Amino acid sequence: MERGKKGREPLIFEYSRPGRGGGNLPGPDVPMDLVDWFPQERLRQGLRGLPEVAEVDVIRHFTRLSQLNYSVDTGFYPLGSCTMKYNPRVNETVAGLPGFSWLHPHTPDELAQGALAVIHELERYLCEIGGMARASLQPAAGAHGELAGMLIMKAYHEQRGQGHRRRVIVPDSAHGTNPATAALCGFEVVQVQSDDRGGIDLGALASLLGEDTAGLMLTNPNTLGLFDENIIRIAAMVHEAGGLLYYDGANANAILGISRPGDMGFDIVHFNLHKTFSTPHGGGGPGAGAVGVKEHLVPFLPVPLVDRVDDGGNVAYRLNHDLPQSIGRLHAFMGNFGVVLRAYAYIRTLGAEGLRSVSNNAVLNANYLLAGLKDLLEVPYDRLCMHEFVVSARNIKKETGISALDIAKRLIDHGFHPPTMYFPLIVEECLMVEPTETESKETLDRFIAAFRDIIHEAREEPEQVKLAPQSTVVGRMDEALAARKPDLRFVAD
Repeated sequence: MERGKKGREPLIFEYSRPGRGGGNLPGPDVPMDLVDWFPQERLRQGLRGLPEVAEVDVIRHFTRLSQLNYSVDTGFYPLGSCTMKYNPRVNETVAGLPGFSWLHPHTPDELAQGALAVIHELERYLCEIGGMARASLQPAAGAHGELAGMLIMKAYHEQRGQGHRRRVIVPDSAHGTNPATAALCGFEVVQVQSDDRGGIDLGALASLLGEDTAGLMLTNPNTLGLFDENIIRIAAMVHEAGGLLYYDGANANAILGISRPGDMGFDIVHFNLHKTFSTPHGGGGPGAGAVGVKEHLVPFLPVPLVDRVDDGGNVAYRLNHDLPQSIGRLHAFMGNFGVVLRAYAYIRTLGAEGLRSVSNNAVLNANYLLAGLKDLLEVPYDRLCMHEFVVSARNIKKETGISALDIAKRLIDHGFHPPTMYFPLIVEECLMVEPTETESKETLDRFIAAFRDIIHEAREEPEQVKLAPQSTVVGRMDEALAARKPDLRFVAD
C-alpha cells in the first residue's frame, strides 16, 4: 500500500482472496485420450498461484491507475525534443475507419487501392516538406528511421567502391540514438564539438573530414533548440569530402513550411510521424520514422515502395519490389499503417499554411517561455531559440543546493510534467523545454509562475523542494536503483 492524496483511497496492489473471481469457465473439452497421451509431468495439476480477484476490484484498480497517469490530454507536457503536442481527435476517427482498420495486410493490391493511395500521397507530402525525391514509410520509430538512413548511406558508399568510408561524424549535442545507430551499422563514430553559439565548430569539423568520412548526422535545429547558422557551409564541407548528410527529424516541428532539409544540403532525412505529425506516442509505441532521400539514393530505399501507375488515364497504385540495390525490408508489411493514417489526416487538415502556422507558433511559444525564465536560470546560449530551449540550474544549485532534478520533481506538485532533464550532456544541470504550438499563453504563464515559486522556495525552504513530489501517490524513488534492478514480476506465494 502506498500513501494516498488527501481524500483519496490509498493505492492497494494485493486484492487477491481465496475463492473470489469474476466469472466461471466451462470444463475442459480436450479429448481424454489426448490428455493421457501427453506427458503427465508437463500437465499442470491445479491453478498455481493465480490471483483470485472479484471483477469489481479489478475494474476499480485499473481505472484508478489510469486516473493517476499524466498525459497530454490532462496537462502540459513540455518534454524537450519529444514534441508532446495535442493530438486532434479527427486523426483517430480517420485511423479507425473500418475500410482501413479492418484491411488485412495480405490484401491484393487491386483490393487495397485506397490504402496504397494514402501511403503514396503521404510520401509525396513528406518529400515536399523535406525536399526529398522518394520516401519509405516502413520504419516503425525514429531510431528505426535512423537505421534505414545509415544503412542507405553504407550501401551507397559500398556500391561506389568506397566501402572504406567508415567514419560518421556526430555533434556533441546529438541525440543518443545517433551514435548508437551509426555504431550498430558498423561505422566508427567520431564526435565534433559545438562552438560558443551552439552550432558545429567549423574548424573542428574540418579537422575530422577526410577520405574515410561516410557522413555527418545532424539535427537542425539541434537539441539545444538552435538553428545552425552555418548549415550551407557545413553541407558543402561534408560533400566536398565525399560524405553524405543525414538529417535527424526529431526537431522538424520548428521548420514546417519554412525551411526544407533538402534545400539545406541534406541527402537523407527521417521524420517522426508520431511527433511532428501528431500521433500519440510514448510507452514504446506506436511510432513511424519515415525516411526520405535525394534522387541519387532512391535505389537503396527499403522495398516495397508504392508506385502510382497511369495507364491511359486509369490510375492505380502498385507495390514495387523491383529495387535490386535496396537495403531490403525493415518492417512487416507497410509499417505502422495506423500512424500513417493519422499523419495523413493531420497534414490534409492543416494544409500548407496550417503547417507553417504550427512551426511559427511553436517557435513563438518557446521564445515566450525562455523570456519568462531567463532571469531565474542560466541561459547557456543567449540567442533566439527555435521550438525548444535549454536552461541551466547550475546557479541555483551553487546557491541553494537545489538541483535540476529537484526543480523537475517539484514541478509535479504544481501540476506540470517535468521537462527533459540533464540533456544535452554539454549543458550542466540542464533543463530542456519544448512547449509545442498547442499550448495557450495562460498555460505558459502558469508554468513560468510555477518556476518562480519553486526558485523562491529553493532559497527560503529548500527542504520542501528536496522532498518533492509530495502530492503524488508514490513519492520520490531511487531512480538509479529502479532502473538497474526493476521489480516487474508477479511472484506467487
